[in-house]
Amino acid sequence: MTQINLEKIKEVSKAFFAKADFEAEIEITSSQDSTVSINLKMDEPQILIGERGQTLAETQHLLRAILRKQVAADGPFYINLDINDYKKKKAEYLKEMAKEAADEVVLTKKEKHLPPMPAFERRVVHLALASRGDVVTESVGLEPERHIVIRSYP
Repeated sequence: MTQINLEKIKEVSKAFFAKADFEAEIEITSSQDSTVSINLKMDEPQILIGERGQTLAETQHLLRAILRKQVAADGPFYINLDINDYKKKKAEYLKEMAKEAADEVVLTKKEKHLPPMPAFERRVVHLALASRGDVVTESVGLEPERHIVIRSYP
């Protein structure tokens, strides 16, 4: 991702949130895997985060569609929108919850069903437990009730 493209992403993002009448400080960072992180700092984040992060996910989807049309990148790029570190804090919480649930499964030898979660959150749990050799994880069910089952490794 070139510096020119990052500036364009920042400019378009600022305009997007200004038109929606949201005042926010915007920070843009790029990683090697073509992911552009857009971090917002704002006074009333709950309006854009929504229940269980649903509004945040929908806003990210809409912003990604706009950016893909307006930014001429060399290849595909991905957007990760976060507001007041909501996703970062949620990921830390999910990793800890997954570890505790996995420890419980190992002790009791009974599978554990986690509550339904969006794909982003399920991915965090799967990755958090992937290196453990004593449990396996599986996503089951259909959206919006799709959830993770943690089982003891056979």
